[in-house]
Amino acid sequence: MRICHFTNTFLPHVGGVARAVQTLLEDQRQARHRVLVVAPEFAEGLAPRRIERSVERIPAITHFNHSDFSVRLPAAALLSDRLANFRADLLHAHHPFLLGDTALREGASRQVPVIFTHHTLYERYTHYLPWDSDTVQGIAAELATRFANRCAAVIAPSDSIRRLIIDRGVTVPVHVVPTGIDTARLAAGNAMRARQRWHIPADAVLVGHLGRLAEEKNLTFLAEALAIALREHSSAWALIVGDGPQREPMHEIFREAGVAERIVFTGKLSGPRLHDACAAMDLFAFASTTETQGLVLAEAMAAGAPVIALDASGSREVVSDQHNGRLLPASCTTEDFAAALTEAITSPELRHTWHDAARATAATFDRSQTSARLLEVYAETLERYRAVSEPLSPLEEVWDPFIERLATEARLIADKAGSVIRALTEPSAVLREPARV
Repeated sequence: MRICHFTNTFLPHVGGVARAVQTLLEDQRQARHRVLVVAPEFAEGLAPRRIERSVERIPAITHFNHSDFSVRLPAAALLSDRLANFRADLLHAHHPFLLGDTALREGASRQVPVIFTHHTLYERYTHYLPWDSDTVQGIAAELATRFANRCAAVIAPSDSIRRLIIDRGVTVPVHVVPTGIDTARLAAGNAMRARQRWHIPADAVLVGHLGRLAEEKNLTFLAEALAIALREHSSAWALIVGDGPQREPMHEIFREAGVAERIVFTGKLSGPRLHDACAAMDLFAFASTTETQGLVLAEAMAAGAPVIALDASGSREVVSDQHNGRLLPASCTTEDFAAALTEAITSPELRHTWHDAARATAATFDRSQTSARLLEVYAETLERYRAVSEPLSPLEEVWDPFIERLATEARLIADKAGSVIRALTEPSAVLREPARV
């Protein structure tokens, strides 16, 4: 099978979608499929050569609106000879805009199905735009719904998101397939090596966090709760893996609380250093309520770290309260969150019990299972698509893609206009919240 992925974020950008697409690229190549990733340029450079050889870079505006995202230039992908010659059997879009639009155009031109993974609650990320508002959030949510219905099938990374997008109006087949993790590598990290690298005492109880340090991750709440817990327990430390604009505000909270000397910011990590950092964590703290899946939570659990998190989409599919950690009400206070951290910090027996359950939970997210399931969805979608496709005459083989391409352009324009109108007239219907499963 020839598979082409379209993503607005990819290596060297660090984030959940970039890692998800990297995992799919590697696993699908391993399964002997031909794979091409279409992604924008990033100021940081390229991915490692073994990955970059399967990537077609599209000219883009880097560091858009002072963020670490890139925005592809209009129509840039249409000039790609490599994309034109790849002759994909199936296209997989990972965003409902920018290169997502390009995927729909290519699908129309090539007469092949497009699958869309609804990775993100897009309305939670509109603060990266210079004109953020409630209306813009509504437009983002409605645009994702309309885009999904232009595709042959949709992948939801969790059951919470499957229910949400169906409630919002997605009518095409929706399959739940989480992004996979490499449990074996994550379990093989060297905890002592990480503690020595960052000068963390061997007997310290280490609370960890992993992810992009960005506004939508609720990091002020997390930092304040961590500061309370560390102030009460001098034997506790924190390891913050990742980087982003919230690093300095978090550091300021820790400094004002008098615990900054027991906080380690590692910056971005990958490979063995990332695995070592996860292995060194005794607990994992997570306060984001904008996730579509708990990928980073499953990664922490694969390394044996139980999780303290807020009850939200993504997190609730991974964390079972009092089984592999704590799942606290999303409305809880920083003091409540700190109390849960304190309970775990002061109870080695509790952490040990949760540790074993965490490892068992992580096994269900292993990439060998999730990648195989996605390939099944690909095969089902192709079979269904071909079953309703009629043989074309030589003239129709030329004419039909042209007509469908024009129709797709009209639909894209209509969907954007329709998203604006519905966000203005029916905001409560557009912005349904993920329901607890």
